[in-house]
Amino acid sequence: MSEFLKKLEPFDRILARAIERKGSKEIVMDMAGDIFDADEIASLSDDRWLAAFTKQVFQSGFVWRVVEQKWSGFEEVFFNFDIEKMLMMSDEMWEQKCKDERIIRNGNKVMTIKANAQMIYEVSAEHGSFGKFIANWPCDDIIGLWQFLKKHGARLGGNTGPYALRFMGKDGFLISRDNEAYFRAYKLVDGGISSKKSQTVIQQCFNAWHESTGLTYKQLSRILSFSVGDNFVGIEAGTNTID
Repeated sequence: MSEFLKKLEPFDRILARAIERKGSKEIVMDMAGDIFDADEIASLSDDRWLAAFTKQVFQSGFVWRVVEQKWSGFEEVFFNFDIEKMLMMSDEMWEQKCKDERIIRNGNKVMTIKANAQMIYEVSAEHGSFGKFIANWPCDDIIGLWQFLKKHGARLGGNTGPYALRFMGKDGFLISRDNEAYFRAYKLVDGGISSKKSQTVIQQCFNAWHESTGLTYKQLSRILSFSVGDNFVGIEAGTNTID
């Protein structure tokens, strides 16, 4: 048994703390939520993946409410994120889009749409659709999928790619501030949280908990966040504090 597994807390203890904080197991499990099944993820069209990535890119470091208020404008300006139309636009058209008052006029972020459309197009050509590619990626290596998005996409590193995947229903954990605090407190990680070493250890922890409980990675991740810090209330929408 590896050293980190010797230090790994049984998940029933984590669940017990979450129940104490939230009031009952029923409340905890209801808040932990569920996920779409693989067939539903595979059926999601490529344009919806580009829309999800774009929304997360713009929400990163910005007021989420403003992005939501502007979102219908984004859909209109970018032709509902039709992949082929994104790739056919000239440089002059992209310059015009960057200045359109219906969207948030951040040129660097706008240009991620073109780059991520190219990534989605290439993956879709190889795998049948981007949704099929995501659906077939094993959850016990979700960090590998994060790394793929970071390498091949634009501004999809950090929490941006993972949050987009969660929004679209892909099972997986998130490294929220509460969850990071847990892994540091139990000395399971001690370096940068975004390093491959740290993320590999965290993936192994969730893999072990998944094997022992049968819970989804999303459920494990949320329950863990419910069990630590000042987290005594329900999920606070639009924040990164709670998974």
